[in-house]
Amino acid sequence: MPFLKSVVALKCFEALSTEVASTVMARNLEVALRFVIMVPKEGELLVKILMFLSILGSSQGRRDAIAVRHPRLREASSFSSTPAAEYDYIIVGGGTAGCPLAATLSQNYSVLLLERGGSPYRNGNITHMQNFHIGLADTSPGSPSQSFISTDGVINARARVLGGGTCINAGFYSRASPSFVKAAGWDEELVNESYPWVERRIVSWPDVAPWQAALRDGLLEAGFSPFNGYTYDHIYGTKIGGTIFDKDGFRHTAADLLAAGNPENLRVLLHATVQKIVFDTKGRRPKAAGVQFKDENGKQHRALLKNARQGEVILSSGAIGSPQLLLLSGIGPKKHLKKLDIRLVLHNPHVGRGMSDNPLNSIFMPTKKPVRQSLIQTVGITKKGVFIEASSGFGQSSDSIRCHHGIMSAEIGQLSTIPPKQRSLEAAKRYARDKQKLPREAFQGGFILEKIDGPLSRGRLSLHDTDVDNNPCVTFNYFSHPYDLKRCVYGIRSIEEIVRTKRFARLTVDDAYTMRMLLNMSVQANVNLIPKHTKDTASVEQFCRDSVTTIWHYHGGCHVGRVVDGEHRVLGVSRLRVVDGSTFDRSPGTNPQATVMMMGRYMGVKILRKRLGRAAGA
Repeated sequence: MPFLKSVVALKCFEALSTEVASTVMARNLEVALRFVIMVPKEGELLVKILMFLSILGSSQGRRDAIAVRHPRLREASSFSSTPAAEYDYIIVGGGTAGCPLAATLSQNYSVLLLERGGSPYRNGNITHMQNFHIGLADTSPGSPSQSFISTDGVINARARVLGGGTCINAGFYSRASPSFVKAAGWDEELVNESYPWVERRIVSWPDVAPWQAALRDGLLEAGFSPFNGYTYDHIYGTKIGGTIFDKDGFRHTAADLLAAGNPENLRVLLHATVQKIVFDTKGRRPKAAGVQFKDENGKQHRALLKNARQGEVILSSGAIGSPQLLLLSGIGPKKHLKKLDIRLVLHNPHVGRGMSDNPLNSIFMPTKKPVRQSLIQTVGITKKGVFIEASSGFGQSSDSIRCHHGIMSAEIGQLSTIPPKQRSLEAAKRYARDKQKLPREAFQGGFILEKIDGPLSRGRLSLHDTDVDNNPCVTFNYFSHPYDLKRCVYGIRSIEEIVRTKRFARLTVDDAYTMRMLLNMSVQANVNLIPKHTKDTASVEQFCRDSVTTIWHYHGGCHVGRVVDGEHRVLGVSRLRVVDGSTFDRSPGTNPQATVMMMGRYMGVKILRKRLGRAAGA
């Protein structure tokens, strides 16, 4: 997708609420009205109470209601390391999995949630759908998105904010397939309880945008049937999925799930950057005792577990952060750690291995007139292991300010593909002129995307240095496996069929654009650091290699059976788990956020049941 020039300073409404206040939202009033039908008298009373609370809430403001349930968000510098401040669970990473995990465990135990980023609230770049591209492109030090470039030359991003990837993604919500759940060895009954726990708090059905409706109809006309309607389920054919954007375009994130926790037991620290896990190595096997972290001022702190045998440190720092922290803490390949003078705690050659990212390629389609902005809403799930999705238009609030985004800057863009010594003012001017040849890309047109499901190409993650603030070295080896390239060609050919349907003909310009011209335009519109072959796109294989980008569904590095066991406990040490996408062998569903949030809830309930019995977590 094209990256934008500006960053927004739009004051936004806070999305969190109490359980009562959230009930007066439209979708929950609908539930209440259903209750009237089932239990007339009691239901009638319930609706009257809800109406009164709705009026009361509007007069007092939502912020007052928010304070009742949501745990207070504190800066890391407020931390006190007295013995009384020891915790049953220390969760490293307040992201997609970490927030529901913390909320669940806090129902019965003391939990410290450490997040290296800031709050997502009152940040218009996060909360407003209009500013999706802007927030993602912001590379300032305090932004919620930390960019990194894989050694493949693909620009990528990792979240740096409470709520994690749910704060910077395109919002699409779709569950994993039953086969994924079975392969993971998960309890199907508990999985089917954990998904709705997330959905009733932050997920909505989208108002389908014209570009998304065109994709839906184009997919069906091209033979990608049946149409499965609105569903969270992963089903072959074409469907409309859920979204974490509400009808007003406001984003609801995993951070909102913290409102389901027990505020008496849950402490959340922002700008708390964990540098390593602290181990007790006196016994037969290393045992996690706590973590070392620095606050927003750079001051060092130690947070410790209680002495109870069942307390744990749980890494939920994502597919980049969790293997990085294991390596920094001395768990990983012996030679690699020795090279960086990191004290070895446990030799495990699999840490950081098997990294994978679902390669994305997109075709830009010019339209007769500007199209409404849309993110992912419609998806075609093929039996060839390819997903077809779409995005359109351009969003930006009116009070945005100009900002420099480094390598993601629209002013630099593909200038980044020029070797450093050849980058000059003349080259920049030449790029600016060439950019004008692009067909009104962000303002009058849309993209159709194809994504490979479960790529067989694998890479690895290793450390550049011992500074946790620096990105590790990541290689995904896109299309190194021939079957991945074969599936990409199938995806591009499928898009060619879709754009030639009668449904798309009503939106797009006349037939003057051949597929080869569309491929050439799309190569120029994509931003990565891979040299382009814009006159060689008759080869779809070459187009796949040239235009590969990411949709942020990378995974691996802490695989089950190699780094963690089936309960996500780190092999070879005690009191340490990893609960996030780094444990996945493939990305679940069409878009992983639903399953990662579900997993946070699921693992929390599993841990509680292990300690308290089956009724725990209800």
